[in-house]
Amino acid sequence: MPRLITTGREIPTELARPMEALAGVAAEISGRIGRGPLGGPLGADVGTNSDGDTQKALDVIADSAFANALEGTGIRWYASEERDAPAELDPEGTLAIAIDPLDGSSNIDANISIGTIFGIQPALEDAMETFMRPGRNLSAAGYIIYGPYTAMVVSFGTGLRTFILDRASGTFVEAAQVTAIPDTTDEYAINASNYRHWSAPIRAWVDDCLAGTEGPRGRNFNMRWIASLVAEAHRIVTRGGVFLYPADDRKGYEQGRLRLVYECAPIAFLIEAGGGKATTGTERMLDRVPEHLHARTPFVFGTASKVDLITSYHDLPEAEVSALFGNRGLFRA
Repeated sequence: MPRLITTGREIPTELARPMEALAGVAAEISGRIGRGPLGGPLGADVGTNSDGDTQKALDVIADSAFANALEGTGIRWYASEERDAPAELDPEGTLAIAIDPLDGSSNIDANISIGTIFGIQPALEDAMETFMRPGRNLSAAGYIIYGPYTAMVVSFGTGLRTFILDRASGTFVEAAQVTAIPDTTDEYAINASNYRHWSAPIRAWVDDCLAGTEGPRGRNFNMRWIASLVAEAHRIVTRGGVFLYPADDRKGYEQGRLRLVYECAPIAFLIEAGGGKATTGTERMLDRVPEHLHARTPFVFGTASKVDLITSYHDLPEAEVSALFGNRGLFRA
């Protein structure tokens, strides 16, 4: 029985088998998460990954499950956030996948939505050369969100497609509507506790949002922060808005904290396909070339006009971005 039920538009032939495999594992993970503590200590610390981040039990379970399921589906190279180096799954395969098997795993015990992020691209003969290319080389990208309902949002290059898990059958059924990012919103997401560490342009942009109707933006905004990239992305895909995880002056955060290959490039591909924009704050994310497999990057994405506005703050004179709630009257968007 197929794990992905489409409505009218077929999945590109070369991507059909890996997408089916991803859907099958996602259905199993959704079931595990849905059992909560009855399914065992899924949020227990079991070690650290190659970059020093704490691994949860479900991180390791998900990584193994996806790697095993993708064998024989045309995936040659498998690169995971949980592994030091890419693995070869199928020597004759023509595709490569970069995956964050379980994004937001620190939220497992808090019962907050978590997810899986993936990007698929043509495989080169050398594994590292394959993944050391900018995100514009992706053929498909998406995420799976394990929330009150489980959904897969994916793009094969044009537009977004949404599949909802039917828990009764264990299949993902394509939703009837075509998903595109709303172009108006009053929401933004950033971890405001790091305000003192941000660059002046980022502080100035947030200052102007906080000033509300009395500030240069002339309107009130709502700030959101879930600390789960998939959950943040899904809110923006469904409601619009903008997400910021900028670089800051703390040790280890000079290039942000999100990983370019496993998280930012796939989300950027998806966001652009839905009519939004994704940048480092100043440069297009899909043009960014990874320096190494686990490279990190600042990340700003969401409704196109909001992302453009944030970029424009980096062009302001120093005097204009230094004053709290400064008089930046040209920024009313």
